[in-house]
Amino acid sequence: MGLTKAQLSLIAKAQSQGAGEQGVALSDEACSYLLALLVRDLKLGRQFPELDVPLLPFFGAARLDRMAIRNCDFLHLFERLVRVQEDADTYFSCLATLHKARLKYERILRTQSFPTFEQVGPRGLLQYGTMTSKSLASFLLWRKWMFDIDNRSAQETGYVFEPIIASAIGGVPMGPKNSPIRRRRDRSKGRQVDCIRPGRKAYEIKIRVTIAASGQGRWQEELAFPSDCRASGYTPVLLVLDPTPNPKLEELRDEFVRHRGEVYVGAAAWAHLDAAAGKTLGQFLETYVHKPLQALLAETPSSERALPEMLVRTTGSQLSVSIGGDSFVVERDVDSFQ
Repeated sequence: MGLTKAQLSLIAKAQSQGAGEQGVALSDEACSYLLALLVRDLKLGRQFPELDVPLLPFFGAARLDRMAIRNCDFLHLFERLVRVQEDADTYFSCLATLHKARLKYERILRTQSFPTFEQVGPRGLLQYGTMTSKSLASFLLWRKWMFDIDNRSAQETGYVFEPIIASAIGGVPMGPKNSPIRRRRDRSKGRQVDCIRPGRKAYEIKIRVTIAASGQGRWQEELAFPSDCRASGYTPVLLVLDPTPNPKLEELRDEFVRHRGEVYVGAAAWAHLDAAAGKTLGQFLETYVHKPLQALLAETPSSERALPEMLVRTTGSQLSVSIGGDSFVVERDVDSFQ
């Protein structure tokens, strides 16, 4: 029967490096590992005995580049899989997208350079004299490096989170250039949309809505989304995974309701995703998105005083972080300041 052009395109995307020097291309061996995970998740082991091998956990402490199965014909396995399991191609694509993002971030941790003192030095005036100059200078560099790492984490999460949810529920993310959602105040400009689904529905997908909006202009942009959708002939849909109440969430909810939109928050959001995804892709969302986020939310410290002690240290080419009795080690590939 052979693979369709769309399926071949999914594989090509998984095995391409992507944008940037730190992008990662998946090998046939890595793709075979992901297929084995998929087969295990969907209980298809009897039909794929060659993939019945010990697997490193997808979410674990092992280096991600060790997650591979050798001596398998990946393309043949993929073709067999899509014949017997509906939506297996999209499941694989979502899993590959997530795995590539984790591999890329692992590479970022290994290669992100420390800043120069010129970048952060003037900030030392705010704390000069509170410790020795040697210690304060080092603290400024550490602080900026961790800030940069967190910024990269937020950036990479944005690249992967909404797209895999959109794919799982049968939609596509849209950039402003090709978006069907036009701005009411300037119809020549489109809006970026997290997900466009059949039935002319446009989704705004959020992990949570925080009290502190990122600037008044940005908040007004968010409030204008449902009216822009209606003016473009689409139903606006707000999906917020964290149900923590706050005034900003209520204000945004009211705006969606005012424009005859749909709003799903917390358990209702997860139920909506599960129903929209169907059985196979619902399994993906539950295993690789819902459960991990719920586990983290359940263990979030209730206050600053509840935070455990954290120790960050460098030893040779290793950077280690210890916190709350756990630790992880990063093998650094660089030893230089920018």
